[in-house]
Amino acid sequence: MTASMVGPVPLLSRTAAVTKRFREIYGTNPSAIFRAPGRVNLIGEHTDYNDGFVMPAAIDLYSYVAVGERAGHTLSVHSEQFQETFDFKLGQLTEPPRKHWTDYVRGVAATLQEEGYPLKGTNLFVDGQVPIASGLSSSASIEVATALALTSLGGATISLLKTARLCQRAENMYTGARCGIMDQFTSCFGRENNALLLDCRSLEPTYLQLPPNVRLVICNTMVKHDLAAGEYNQRRASCERVIETVRKSLPTVRALRDLTLQDLERYRGMISHVDLRRCRHVIAENARVMDAKSALRQADLIRFGQLMYQSHYSLDREYEVSCQELNTMVNLARNQKGVYGARMTGGGFGGSTINLVEPNMIPDFQNSIPREYQRMTGILPQILVSGASGGAAKLAF
Repeated sequence: MTASMVGPVPLLSRTAAVTKRFREIYGTNPSAIFRAPGRVNLIGEHTDYNDGFVMPAAIDLYSYVAVGERAGHTLSVHSEQFQETFDFKLGQLTEPPRKHWTDYVRGVAATLQEEGYPLKGTNLFVDGQVPIASGLSSSASIEVATALALTSLGGATISLLKTARLCQRAENMYTGARCGIMDQFTSCFGRENNALLLDCRSLEPTYLQLPPNVRLVICNTMVKHDLAAGEYNQRRASCERVIETVRKSLPTVRALRDLTLQDLERYRGMISHVDLRRCRHVIAENARVMDAKSALRQADLIRFGQLMYQSHYSLDREYEVSCQELNTMVNLARNQKGVYGARMTGGGFGGSTINLVEPNMIPDFQNSIPREYQRMTGILPQILVSGASGGAAKLAF
């Protein structure tokens, strides 16, 4: 058996297929088609909800959403991946999470209504090409494309920054995941051939050119452990507890971004050992992101790779969000020729690793990594080779 090798689908064939399926399901052509990319995070994990720094890149895997008007006051949404169609009354969108793929679409629609954007009877067709539960932000890509589609039908104009904010809020409120804004921001503002250094407090992006002698290779472990969502929220609660404690003495502190490791050490007697460890990761990770920025500007991929390995070690030992499969994949890559660096990407407990690989060594990587990973875990992984892509857009069709 060989690993699944996934690459970008030609745009014309994708839009034609989306248009055809929309017509088959709803009987008319869509009025518009939008796409939004998934993302990979090169470094800076679990820092975004701490007002910190992250360095993601949009990838050339997308969610496509086609939209058309319908009579009445119903939002109908069909997923090509799940082969399911669900109808929602526009006046009954604000229900608790159902732990279902429709939460992402319904949540965006409900959040737009709450913000005063008028919705009308709508048909939506969702074709998500970002692997689900892979740590590549399939949810954010669907949210962003859905928001742009719904507002286009109502004739409203919405900025990409507001789109990112509203989609983050929708995921927080309607799926129960207390994510930061990195995923939605990257899906909106990705730039071709560039990583994006984002200050998650000011939301000021800095674009960093990726050297031509490296490619992004994503290894999907094909596992996602059930504890992911609850453990993610627990990690965020750890960070908030520490800030609440420290703020009693330092009232100007707003988030872990405002603390140094020395500050944290000063208050260790007031903080649990677990919370101390987790917050130590966040503070050190912020510093690694800034070091990675300098390394990338100097095209020092060796140094950048070292920072990636340090990040993964910290995520595994300090923040405790890695797992055996992710660690196996990183260790295999570390021993592979032509690999500058590897680390887990995304929330953790499964999903994917990101690897910086010399282009001429990618065939060897694609052959050996899946074979060894399957031998060690019994699981056939998915290998995705990607460039850094542009952000969300309306498509001509």
